[in-house]
Amino acid sequence: MVPPPAVEPAADRTVFLLAHTGRPAAIRSAELVVQGLLRSGIGVRVLAAEAADLPLPPAVERVDADCDVLDGCELLVVLGGDGTLLRGAEFARVSGVPMLGVNLGRVGFLAEAERDDLDKVVDRVVTRQYEVEERMTIDVLVRTDGHIVHTDWALNEASVEKAARERLLEVVTEVDNRPVSRFGGDGVVCATPTGSTAYAFSAGGPVVWPEVEALLMVPISAHALFAKPLVASPKSVLAVEVQPQTPHGVLWCDGRRTVELPAGARVEVRRGAVPVRLARLHHASFTDRLVAKFALPVAGWRGAPH
Repeated sequence: MVPPPAVEPAADRTVFLLAHTGRPAAIRSAELVVQGLLRSGIGVRVLAAEAADLPLPPAVERVDADCDVLDGCELLVVLGGDGTLLRGAEFARVSGVPMLGVNLGRVGFLAEAERDDLDKVVDRVVTRQYEVEERMTIDVLVRTDGHIVHTDWALNEASVEKAARERLLEVVTEVDNRPVSRFGGDGVVCATPTGSTAYAFSAGGPVVWPEVEALLMVPISAHALFAKPLVASPKSVLAVEVQPQTPHGVLWCDGRRTVELPAGARVEVRRGAVPVRLARLHHASFTDRLVAKFALPVAGWRGAPH
């Protein structure tokens, strides 16, 4: 890796590094990033539980995972695939620290850079040549018998799913306190625009540009004449009611956190009170990112006449 430009040592600058230690590529990438940052006088902090799996010099700070793990950090750099990036989002949201993702997986829509861009990543961090944008989240609550029994959040989606493969999950969907449709199926995805290219996309939902503020509701393999994806206002409240006579379901938030939904449970989804901040290195449009990530065929495009 090309050494970053020399800068004045900055002991008060600290970057938190989170890596998928189960990937050899992530371990090697972490080593390169740490070396580049330390050479530039920027402190590096990692989780103590992961430090043993990374080739780290003594100068790297090791901390336990708690709510203030990012205190004093200016940036969270995440090396890994979509799952690691979503794990990083949990730290970024609670702290307000921007997250810069380096994709070591397949698609990596949340990532801003690829493995071959590590030298550029270090250079941009050192010189603070990045911008920060906020991504909308969703707040999720579960009611049973009218009482709130669980609260959660998601950056991509909250999905209500069947728990048993052999049985359909009967649900009624609702938007702004009005029923929309009842159907049996595999479940329902409630997503943000950021999550429109994740699980909601796989379920047949629309791709929504990040700057469009909206809430998505996408049925999963529904057995119904009307079970279309819905795009609602960001001020709306979406709800999914698990019917009393159906087997219990499960709620998944970003595919990472789960809770059982007994028959009769109600899941409500609304715009999140706290966004996730993402660091951006490029000014490329989301359209270009979409074409690149999905390798979409655009041969023959001529563009608007000049």
